[in-house]
Amino acid sequence: MSGASTADPASSAKSLPLGPSGLSETRTARTLRPGVTWTHIDRGSVDPAVRWVVELGIPSTRSSPDPDASPRSVQDRASADALVGSLAAHDVDAATQPVTQPRAADVAPGVIGYRVRLVTTFPSKAAADAELARVRAMGFSGRSWYAGWDGGAAAAGHWSVNVLTIDPREFRGGIGGTYGPSIETRERTSWLAAYEKASAAVNAGFFVFDPAAGAEGDPAGAGVYDGRLLSETVGRRPVLVLDPRGAHTAVTRPVWEGTVRLRAGQAALDGIDRVPGLIRNCGGHGDTPTDQPLHDVTCTDSGELVAFNREFGARTPGGAGREVILDSAGRVVRVADARGTVLRDGERSIQATGDRAGELAGVRVGAALPLSLTLRSASGATLTRPGTSVVNGGPQLLQGGAFHVTQAADGMVHPGDPSFQYGWVLQRNPRTFAGVDASGRTVLVTVDGRQLGEMGLSIQETADVAKSLGLVDALNLDGGGSTAMVVEGGLVSHPSDAAGERAVGDAIYVR
Repeated sequence: MSGASTADPASSAKSLPLGPSGLSETRTARTLRPGVTWTHIDRGSVDPAVRWVVELGIPSTRSSPDPDASPRSVQDRASADALVGSLAAHDVDAATQPVTQPRAADVAPGVIGYRVRLVTTFPSKAAADAELARVRAMGFSGRSWYAGWDGGAAAAGHWSVNVLTIDPREFRGGIGGTYGPSIETRERTSWLAAYEKASAAVNAGFFVFDPAAGAEGDPAGAGVYDGRLLSETVGRRPVLVLDPRGAHTAVTRPVWEGTVRLRAGQAALDGIDRVPGLIRNCGGHGDTPTDQPLHDVTCTDSGELVAFNREFGARTPGGAGREVILDSAGRVVRVADARGTVLRDGERSIQATGDRAGELAGVRVGAALPLSLTLRSASGATLTRPGTSVVNGGPQLLQGGAFHVTQAADGMVHPGDPSFQYGWVLQRNPRTFAGVDASGRTVLVTVDGRQLGEMGLSIQETADVAKSLGLVDALNLDGGGSTAMVVEGGLVSHPSDAAGERAVGDAIYVR
């Protein structure tokens, strides 16, 4: 590594808008290669005055939006007060506290529900855990929680922020997205960085984590790699577009279309390179329970047409239905009355399930089945040019230099369940985000969290930090245990999972 870079906006920007003003903040910037700068920012320090709390799960009552739901962190006022009364009957002193949502582009500010915490606070996790065990023995549920992880809490830190800045005026390398050897498997960001022989990398978009939700590693949103469209969109959720030289990085809300021409006419595809019937984060057409984006939910559809490329994995998904295999010219070379096959070089396939299986019933070997897969930006520009990469994300954070947190549109509000909003949006978590600044530089950022010495960010704080770093357009990428940054072969972030660095679906690499 060479010395400090004065060109990096992160090395000279104003202090981060986190915690009380006047906190100590240090920034160390290093040039990794011409046009690529890594800046590490430390802000504040662990505040011994910040306490641990015990937060209770609130059982549903008749007043709850979903009276049959399991206990939740946030419920309506009547259900929260009822729990406080039940605790009091066991001589446990607790309080009902409002949970407040800040203004977002599509969410009004205000109280979204109420939480219940014990009145007594604790100097350590061990002390909070001991009290939690006592309360659980009485039949209640809950968790111990560091109060500094509450979004907007006045804790003095510590925050650890890593920033990669790619300046296209000097950069002569390559930048893009990678999923590794196959879509259906997950690899660590550090492994993907080595696989691409990259000088730096960060984790990228949301992906299937649980095999019950599809193929592990499958991007849960749009994915384009070296110009090849290998995953469809989640509704109109935003994406990060990268060209190989870093000169045209953009945040846009793309539109995808997939069609195959059958004897009966043009047929619309439901997806690309994913298990038919399972739509992670929803946002498809005619899916259950919704065709709108709904984050961390797997929607279902009993009848689908899904196209597969050889990049998916060793075999296409197996199961009932039909599958036709096409050669590179779009002609049918095999037909099967069940799904699951090995694709050879140059081959693609189309699988049909449920009530759509009949659409492939009359297909014969030798028939021409023209297949079209397109992804266009909000302005209509094609996003499948050679070298182009697209990774999914959400919510959007900034647009044109202004705050633009599209929390509801991107599925981070679950109707009837404010607990999701509370934990995912309002509380502090590890975050990865990206965007472009006013000079056209690509900026990739990770913020550690969910550890005593690592505070993390709420989504509003993520937008605040993005703006303070000079970004004009930005979106949130996958975070939590997925957050990771690799620099010159070493992990410079601090993963929050107890097992260490998490295997992810894809990453953004910088060569």
